[in-house]
Amino acid sequence: MFIVHVHVHVKPEYVEAFKQATLENARNSVQEPGVARFDVIQQLDDPTRFILVEVYRDEAASAAHKDTAHYQVWRDTVAEMMAEPRSSVKFTNIFPDDPGWG
Repeated sequence: MFIVHVHVHVKPEYVEAFKQATLENARNSVQEPGVARFDVIQQLDDPTRFILVEVYRDEAASAAHKDTAHYQVWRDTVAEMMAEPRSSVKFTNIFPDDPGWG
């Protein structure tokens, strides 16, 4: 598995709009064959901060995700909502080696 944590800091006035756009992207993302899991989590003590936990079957699936129309709509929609540029950290799973997600 290829896992990406996308860290997002949203301007306070855009939190609800960001959530709606991101949920739409997530609903479409989990339909992609290469996506095993796609979680949207919001920080409790600072609701302007989110992490997207994207679990792909392989690195190629992550690249394919960026070519989808729904990702491109999300990217363009939320661009002005960001308090700072989003960042990502990439991981590979150690255990379980075949989580059976998706």
